[in-house]
Amino acid sequence: MANAEAATISKTKKAIKEPSLYRVIYINDSTTAMEFVVESLVEFFGYTEETATELTVSIHEHGSAIVAVLPYEIAEQKGVEVTESARKQQYPLQIKLEPDAE
Repeated sequence: MANAEAATISKTKKAIKEPSLYRVIYINDSTTAMEFVVESLVEFFGYTEETATELTVSIHEHGSAIVAVLPYEIAEQKGVEVTESARKQQYPLQIKLEPDAE
């Protein structure tokens, strides 16, 4: 075998891509009690009472606020949990998810 080919073994490394991040946004409405919004931020996102209150005021004054930036699956689950809790208490609170631009 004069023309023996050298066998080259190459390993391809798959780049592990970080999961896409999504913003969880609370939308203000005139019906949902501010107390519920504060409680939901504490319960579902782990905020302190003080920080949750500040965020709630921001939502009220600006019409909406980003309350978390999370991987899509977690953001979606949190949105569903908050929405279910709101509906059980007959609040129309809306949660919006959008890709994080950063």
